Amino acid sequence: MRTFHVGVTERPDRTVVTLTGELDSDTCPRVTRVTDTVSLTGRTLGLDLSGVSFMDSSGLNMLLVLRLRAEAENGALELYGMQEQGRRLLQLTGAGVLFSVRPALAV
Repeated sequence: MRTFHVGVTERPDRTVVTLTGELDSDTCPRVTRVTDTVSLTGRTLGLDLSGVSFMDSSGLNMLLVLRLRAEAENGALELYGMQEQGRRLLQLTGAGVLFSVRPALAV
């Protein structure tokens, strides 16, 4: 069984959700259950993806839905530390222009 972890850290300016493992159809519902509890109204949701070793179309869809939700709630979505495979997926699908992708989460 693969290990997958979702962690949440509240910061003054944002909520950071840290993901570790593979982001796919099995794990996306776990992430959604967590992110659904986070208020995005006027806030930033940061996803720390530095520990995500693989992301499939389910992961991409989840990111797109989160982006739409953030936009609807006057919030923002930022992606941090995305590994090469995830960046390539965004590039190949043309979705990369829709996201604020940063190299790493500042400590």
